[in-house]
Amino acid sequence: MRFLSAGQVAKLVNVPREARPYYRALAGAVRGAILDGQIPVRVRMPAERHLAEELRVSRTTVTSAYDQLREQGYLDSRQGSGSWTALPDPATSADNPWLSGNDDGLLQLHCAAPPAPSQLHQAMHEAVDDAARFGMGNGYDPMGLAALRERVAAHYGRRGVATRPEQILITTGSQHAMQLVMSLLVGAGDTVLVESPTYPHAIDVARQRGARIAATGVSHEGWQADLLAGALRQSGAGLAYLMPDFQNPTGALVDEATRAAVAGAARRTGSTLLIDETWAELALEDLPRTAPMAAFDTDSRVISIGSASKLWWGGLRIGWIRSTEALTRRLAAQRATVDIASPVLEQLVVARLFDRLEETRAERCRTLRASRDGLVAALRRHLPGWEFTVPRGGGTLWVRLAEGGATPFAEAAATHGVRLAPGPWFGLEGALESYLRLPFTQPPAVLAEAVLRLAAAREQGPVGPRPADTLIPMV
Repeated sequence: MRFLSAGQVAKLVNVPREARPYYRALAGAVRGAILDGQIPVRVRMPAERHLAEELRVSRTTVTSAYDQLREQGYLDSRQGSGSWTALPDPATSADNPWLSGNDDGLLQLHCAAPPAPSQLHQAMHEAVDDAARFGMGNGYDPMGLAALRERVAAHYGRRGVATRPEQILITTGSQHAMQLVMSLLVGAGDTVLVESPTYPHAIDVARQRGARIAATGVSHEGWQADLLAGALRQSGAGLAYLMPDFQNPTGALVDEATRAAVAGAARRTGSTLLIDETWAELALEDLPRTAPMAAFDTDSRVISIGSASKLWWGGLRIGWIRSTEALTRRLAAQRATVDIASPVLEQLVVARLFDRLEETRAERCRTLRASRDGLVAALRRHLPGWEFTVPRGGGTLWVRLAEGGATPFAEAAATHGVRLAPGPWFGLEGALESYLRLPFTQPPAVLAEAVLRLAAAREQGPVGPRPADTLIPMV
């Protein structure tokens, strides 16, 4: 098939007459048909005027729907050739929830970011007082303030990995840390191994470097050491980005035996392991403390990154890298291509929060546990066909839908006031369409309301063909 007529498209899409805004519902229906295979990829769509006439809507409405599909990567318009169906790059298309603002009035279930802890206000006041003595300097320290590096190093020591402050580089968040490491160690054509599913921004960074991306599966139980080792060997990956601690999005916690086995596999293959510990402090059950991946590193192949964003607050754009002293200094020099130093005041705030680590962690885990349990109860009551494993820590549920695709369901959920992160954003080449990531970082009441709206979106289901006797204006 090389093209579709307006009549054929009208039969394939089934938009409720009462849908508002209609252009968004039309775009969602076309997108769902593409994802389901009802509309093939690389076929020409009818002209906007012809489809508007067939649907008896305004041409502006169809134009708006086509515009949205182009932005999302489902249409490719060519001068003089019309609009052709396509599949987007799942990590970089325009409807990636991480690339959109939060001002659309929807409940934001695409973002796994908790609110600030109660201790933040006092820590900020103390940091302002601390800042006075730094004002005589120029404020630039590519390595980060000594006071914060000392606290991060001491925390690694308490976790069982002896660390000097010289091994710590303070960054402007964990995303910045990831960018620095890959910009130094990954070149065009190199292979980067990631988990599937994984944190989408890791895929973004690897793609920006021109890397070839390979994937290895991760389940609610974590990695399978033999499969991960085989993936390292067969892909020839020079770097692997992994999350052993309450993995985002599955919530998996990898046991120490598997960590040791993977560290050994990295030694044999000559691979570097970039370990994201952003969620490591957020165990929600009484679990034995698991040693960091760095504890199994015997030849400096593990680089660890952490962040203040989940334990404390995303508005504190402070993260860190733990590596060898030599590599840390190379990374500090490399950061001049991105920025010069992280903000002094934010570093001082995080230093003060490290002094309150136990208190703030207990508060965060208490609120996350209540939200997790509330979300689980609401899902089991209102959406019992959805499958998930309750994570023992972290901030997200990885949910398998009973039927249908996550991307069209996310579009339907938006019409009910909930913004979702469908599974394909966490994988490669459109995989994971049966999954959603549902964070439990908002209060239980918000999550309960969100689940009610999701249940309504689920119950709406398909509807019969709408009457075509009047013109529906653009809304």
